[in-house]
Amino acid sequence: MSDNLTPEPKEPSLPGRPRTPADEPGWERAALERIAMAAINEQRAARRWRIFFRFVFLIVLLLAIWGAIDFSGDKVAATGRHTAMVTLDGEISADTNANAEDINTALESAFDDEGTAGVILSCNSPGGSPVQAGIIYNEIRRLRAKYPSIPLYVVVGDMCASGGYYAAAAADKIYVDKASIVGSIGVLMDSFGFTGLMDKLGIQRRLHTSGENKGFFDPFSPETPKMDEHAQDMLDQIHAQFIDAVRQGRGKRLHETPDMFSGLFWTGQKSVELGLADGFGDADYVARDIIKAPDIVDYTVKESITDRVARKFGAAVGSGAMHAMALGAKMSLR
Repeated sequence: MSDNLTPEPKEPSLPGRPRTPADEPGWERAALERIAMAAINEQRAARRWRIFFRFVFLIVLLLAIWGAIDFSGDKVAATGRHTAMVTLDGEISADTNANAEDINTALESAFDDEGTAGVILSCNSPGGSPVQAGIIYNEIRRLRAKYPSIPLYVVVGDMCASGGYYAAAAADKIYVDKASIVGSIGVLMDSFGFTGLMDKLGIQRRLHTSGENKGFFDPFSPETPKMDEHAQDMLDQIHAQFIDAVRQGRGKRLHETPDMFSGLFWTGQKSVELGLADGFGDADYVARDIIKAPDIVDYTVKESITDRVARKFGAAVGSGAMHAMALGAKMSLR
């Protein structure tokens, strides 16, 4: 018997049937290779699209950060003769945009520019911290004395009340809209008392102090006549400081009435009659017709993203600390 095996004859194709890949030798391997290559190509395409979208997202993110960050800092590009503007918007407080440090920095830059013909303080504020408002008031008076040839005018938007008016009173003139809210020359201290609710819930307040008056204004302890008297004395002192600042700033223009310093507020139209304001007009009018320099340059200090986050974080921490302290009352010009 021979060891040579003769190959089996191929099955002949049937007449009239076309040849298919299955008729070729090794077709299974070729099919698997094609499937594998298709899968690899699909993975490569998907990876390229992922890289592309990530790249686009990165570009958009960088553009957003670039637009949000103020790279100019406190500096303003040099320009010709112009009207400088500083915006005081919102509650006046150390932890808001309307804080004395930023406002005074902007005012100093505005007055120091050789091209400044006049300064506008655009005010839209319900008031706030008497300390911050007083610092702005004093800085305005200092700058007016240092730069006697450069006037400072306050232009009121919706509101210039309480601490906002405290700061505005230092200006050369105050311009309002007829419907603006002006005045509210007074001081308040607000808090809450929970003693009645605590009694109903059976909650006992345990407060230990060193010093008999250290627990004054604790919202979880009952008020006493001594507390009320001391608080009223502080409010009266700050109110007197506020009144004195208004009288010094407005001078003989002020037409005092019995309720002028009672905390009432008036429309812009009435405030002109009372001498709390000088006339009507917006920023464009004052720059164009009063200062005679229609080009307005904004000197307001603008926060970067990092400054804004830091300020918000600091405000949150400070607020939590204040609530944790015994002093539950907050004094403000609002």
